[in-house]
Amino acid sequence: MISIGGIIGAGLFVGSSTTIIAGGPASFISYAICGLLLLLVMRMLGEMTTAMPQVRSFTEFARAGLGEGAGFVVGWMYWYFWVLVVPVEAIAGAKILQSWPLFSSFSSLQIGLTLMTIMTGVNLMSAKSYAEFEFWFASIKVAAILVFIAIAASYAFGWTGPGVATFGNLVNNGGFTPHGWIAVLAAVPTVFFAMTGAEITTIAAAESAQPERAVARMSTTVILRILVFYVLSLFLVVSVIPWNTVRGGESPYTLALNTMHVPWAGAIMSVIILTAVLSCLNSAFYVGSRVLFSLAERGDAPQALVTLNSHKVPVASVMIGAAAGYLGIIAATKAPQQVFDFLVSSSGAVMVFVYSAIALAQIVLRQRREREGAPQPPVKMWLFPYLSFAVLAGMAAVLLAMAFTPGLSRDLKFTCVTLAATVFVYWVVRKLRQPRIASNPAT
Repeated sequence: MISIGGIIGAGLFVGSSTTIIAGGPASFISYAICGLLLLLVMRMLGEMTTAMPQVRSFTEFARAGLGEGAGFVVGWMYWYFWVLVVPVEAIAGAKILQSWPLFSSFSSLQIGLTLMTIMTGVNLMSAKSYAEFEFWFASIKVAAILVFIAIAASYAFGWTGPGVATFGNLVNNGGFTPHGWIAVLAAVPTVFFAMTGAEITTIAAAESAQPERAVARMSTTVILRILVFYVLSLFLVVSVIPWNTVRGGESPYTLALNTMHVPWAGAIMSVIILTAVLSCLNSAFYVGSRVLFSLAERGDAPQALVTLNSHKVPVASVMIGAAAGYLGIIAATKAPQQVFDFLVSSSGAVMVFVYSAIALAQIVLRQRREREGAPQPPVKMWLFPYLSFAVLAGMAAVLLAMAFTPGLSRDLKFTCVTLAATVFVYWVVRKLRQPRIASNPAT
């Protein structure tokens, strides 16, 4: 349920509007392409996790395969991504709640700070508390999508509603690919960011009873979930409604429900989207604190962050994420759109670089094990090394598409600056460590 919660977010319920506008009825193929790419990444993680069960955070595979520098850079880049998600989701959640009559008298600042306080409290209790909240958040999202699929399929086949099938919407209004297949492929980078999060399981598994079993199961079933929750539901959306009636920033699922005359469609989707936002906020808190804890364990962050409370929670790491959220919300009250755009752009292509490093690490570690004659792990990457290199090629294609897409090229530039800054910080840290190591060779 944690992996499902990581995959299904507002990027599906609202962000899919951008993909539909760009790709037309064929937009669900963009999700299928991304789903395949992420399936291969998860299979790589499954192999590395079962081969090295002692690794607590998936970012540490970069350290194991590519060296200390890669572990430092990938770890901090991944933490940076999730610490930016905290204020983004808190701001989004505050806007949704403020639109409800019950909360309309409160300011977005008051609502945002309250959400941050609640989620901080949840993550300070225990990993079990985080998992309990995430389980129910994910359950609501899964139930909502399954109900939507049932209603939309019945409508699309003509069993309800007008009494005639509506699959003609797939080829009407300009055809299946009104802007061409290039547009469908160009939408993949946007979809990619909406579908990241499945790797959270490898971090949460470190605090479970059977981590290897949990990751192995998740790595082989994630594609089914993506196909059902993303590809099938979006296929039904563009089957029920004409693609050119979708407006950017508005949920196409709400539009489909209204078209099918489902009562209270807007209110229902508002609750579901809020659940998705709070789920991502909850996950961002958890992942950020655990990655920072792993970095501190390796000496790449202050040692004070290794301290745990009686519930085995790294309190200092959680509070750093909370501080980022509070600052982001306060700044957003002064310049809402500018702050939101900056946060989203800053996270940019971070996950593409992180996944690329993980894929490269899997190739190196697999080749190393084969040279040493080590036993094969229970989970192995399919068709190695061909599919592993295909993942690297796919990540490179995503970055290339971003570079030539006007709306995404700025995000790529932001991320490149972040990457360069992280590499520079590692270089400085390494220089500072050298005199200490030289004076104490025993360490």
